[in-house]
Amino acid sequence: MEDQLQNIEKIGYLLLKKGIVDTEILTKVLSIKNSSVEASHKNLAQILVEDLKFDYDLIYSEIALLYGFREVKVEHTKSFEKRIENINKLLGQYDEKGKSFLSENNTLPFGTDTGTLNRVIFASIDPTNKNLARIPYLLGVNNFEIQFIRKIYFEKINETLFPKENEYLKLIENSQEDLSTEIDEIQIDEQELDEQINSSALINLVEASLIEGVRQGASDIHIVPKSGNVTEINFRIDGKLSVWTTQRNTYPEAVTSVVKDRARGLDRFEREAAQDGFIQREIDNNIIRFRVSVLPLAGAELKNKFETIVIRILDDRKVIKDLSKLGLSGYALTSFQKSINKPQGMVILTGPTGSGKSTTLIAALYQVIDPTKNVLTVEDPVEYVIEGARQLKIGHKMNFDQAIRAILRHDPDIVLVGEMRDKETAETAIKLANTGHLTFSTLHTNDAPSAIARLYKMGIEPFLIAYAINIVIAQRLIRRLCEKCKKKVGAETLEQLSALGINFTPEEIENIYDAVGCEHCNDTGYRGRLAIHEALYFTKEIREAIVKSSSDIDENILRTLSRKNGSLSLRDSGMQKVLLGYTSIHEVLSTTTDDS
Repeated sequence: MEDQLQNIEKIGYLLLKKGIVDTEILTKVLSIKNSSVEASHKNLAQILVEDLKFDYDLIYSEIALLYGFREVKVEHTKSFEKRIENINKLLGQYDEKGKSFLSENNTLPFGTDTGTLNRVIFASIDPTNKNLARIPYLLGVNNFEIQFIRKIYFEKINETLFPKENEYLKLIENSQEDLSTEIDEIQIDEQELDEQINSSALINLVEASLIEGVRQGASDIHIVPKSGNVTEINFRIDGKLSVWTTQRNTYPEAVTSVVKDRARGLDRFEREAAQDGFIQREIDNNIIRFRVSVLPLAGAELKNKFETIVIRILDDRKVIKDLSKLGLSGYALTSFQKSINKPQGMVILTGPTGSGKSTTLIAALYQVIDPTKNVLTVEDPVEYVIEGARQLKIGHKMNFDQAIRAILRHDPDIVLVGEMRDKETAETAIKLANTGHLTFSTLHTNDAPSAIARLYKMGIEPFLIAYAINIVIAQRLIRRLCEKCKKKVGAETLEQLSALGINFTPEEIENIYDAVGCEHCNDTGYRGRLAIHEALYFTKEIREAIVKSSSDIDENILRTLSRKNGSLSLRDSGMQKVLLGYTSIHEVLSTTTDDS
């Protein structure tokens, strides 16, 4: 116990000196340590990370530094694959007992130091772990060094070495049950349909799709019935749909019924009306929510009552709280920051469905939320839980319109209105912005100036628009080039672009890449997405131009004034990302238009 207290004093002093903790935190640590027998066995780092939720790598990197442990370097390039091969080779030298020991102690053989008689380097997320002293006994390695590896990198390597199994896919593979049955083509046999619905193999298929969708980073799962008793399950990854699996010789009605049975709020026997429900699962130790939308489809044959299902994956781990990670840059970033830090006014995000508007708004909210402010959100449906905000629950007893009207009486400081769908919603949002509230909302328009014209056509007076809004940001998501296979563009591509009137300087051409395709990116050439933006910041000139538009809003005047202030069009914003090597010219041209 005395050793542990000395340890707390030594590490605590270091963290205190660096400003990572304060005396109040250290007092809490001692209080937790004395609270139970179980807690008394924990060290300071464990209490900070497990009980007080400090970042693991922040704390343990300082401890490693204090005790003189070196930190391993993890590559982000193609040499990462070579590193994985080396680790695999080293692991192959140890028996199962040795491998289990390393796994239990979150340690990996990282490489060998050829300059020191082939000393083996072991990378551990906690190099102070006393169990690691047993390495010579369990692994037969006498010449070794323990180095610190950040947990985030350790988990990345571990997932690559030992990809998680999808237990439901395994059940399907091992199952003797055959979903393919001879089906009467004349008329659906309800008894046979019921048997298929209750089939464990079909349940496993649906559950496997949920797990695999999350693990593959899909935003949506599409279940699409086809004629001939075929059902396709598609994943939308990086904005593009691709077939994950095709289920044949099974009633499509059986597949959709299984999904309905696994969800809440859906009626299995209702096949002719739109329905909305939700599913919640714990996947890889994280709670994942799924929003389920069911729509009836017209079929070629009367006997079929097909329905299409789209399952939106809501993974809180994907919530971005840091504005710098949104892709905003230059004029768009500075004007956006200025707008959200004003005490009142409206911030509007515009773009088509799936352009990341909600992600940007949530990140903006996290910049302004604090305990001194009452933050209310009205969304239908609520997708992500926002810490520090009161998110109103929409239901049959309080719909979206009622919530919008009631919000004014609930003493808000900051309000998020999910979408300005009609004149009434827009008027309420404008009223909030004009009466001392910071208001966030979205619209569906092609670019930023079009949002002003849309509000005017809804019936909002120009002077209200001019003085209520701080900024309008138009956003699109474009695919990011795969770092493992992207290649510099050739002369052929540049000639084609030149024919379209798109020219680059010789210096710029050196930074332009094109998509190729490899195993890492499923042969698409792209992996991940990033956002491009157009900002219409409301300067004095722009406000005056809107007020003078008594009969009609001139979008071209607003566009010209905005460009004069330093704003970029969506296409120009995309081309900036091309010159940084993040995406391809083809991707920008296919996502934006000449005038956007």
